[in-house]
Amino acid sequence: MVYTVTFNPAIDYVVHIGEMNLGGVNRSVAEEMYFGGKGINVSIVLNELGIRSKALGFKAGFTGDAIEKGVAAMGIETDFVRLKKGNSRINVKIKSGEETELNGQGPDIDAKDLQMLFGKLDQLVDGDTLILAGSIPNSLPADIYEKILERLSDRTIKVVVDATKDLLLNVLRYRPLLIKPNHHELGELFGVSITTQEEIVEYAGRLQKMGARNVLVSMAESGALLLDEDGKQHHCKACKGIVKNSVGAGDSMVAGFVAGLQEGDYEYALKLGTASGGATAFADGLAKRNDILQLLKQL
Repeated sequence: MVYTVTFNPAIDYVVHIGEMNLGGVNRSVAEEMYFGGKGINVSIVLNELGIRSKALGFKAGFTGDAIEKGVAAMGIETDFVRLKKGNSRINVKIKSGEETELNGQGPDIDAKDLQMLFGKLDQLVDGDTLILAGSIPNSLPADIYEKILERLSDRTIKVVVDATKDLLLNVLRYRPLLIKPNHHELGELFGVSITTQEEIVEYAGRLQKMGARNVLVSMAESGALLLDEDGKQHHCKACKGIVKNSVGAGDSMVAGFVAGLQEGDYEYALKLGTASGGATAFADGLAKRNDILQLLKQL
């Protein structure tokens, strides 16, 4: 079973307007609403690819109920911890000439709430996959990812971590199956600016030496590069299309890679991950199965 964790889920309210009139009244020409958060995004795309998952995390108030009902209506199993106070966040994304985002803060999570999540994670068994994706709320301890992996260290869990900076570096000693920085995030981890594929290979290799089994680096229009645990290097070109949306593309790549590993080898997983990320980038929302399979043919 695949489990995803979203600590701070959200309703993404996307508003399309003409020219932005700052300080005045602006009227939308179109609106969309999505249920999101990085772990939820992964679950949604996994579902498109026929892979069952259970979405874990926290919800609060009427917005939290809407998120859980909306995700469940897509056919995804959920098991969120309900917080007693606050509301799950709403992120407003204004699409005009440029995209402007107003992201909510989200509710506080206390120690008792966290213990309830730990209880749900204790249900994982050998062979399960756990996907930890994204940043964490300020009310959680900075080492929460480490605490989770330490708690599960007595089991053979396939762990995927899509995070940045210390949140990622500090879990490498638990030998996650996969980490997925983009090339900018990879440079930030080591305080350098990365401009060549040779540099990507060098610094991705350092992450492997620190414990990561497989390192997948997304490189925007330059495609993606994978250093696998067998010592092989794989490169996949980017899919061709018109970019409409950057939100969720990385999550979609993670979902595609995880789904690909269940069906084939690392080469196929990289291609399916790349196609899934591209299908989201070329769409208004998250990737759909048919779009993913069409892009896969390019690769």
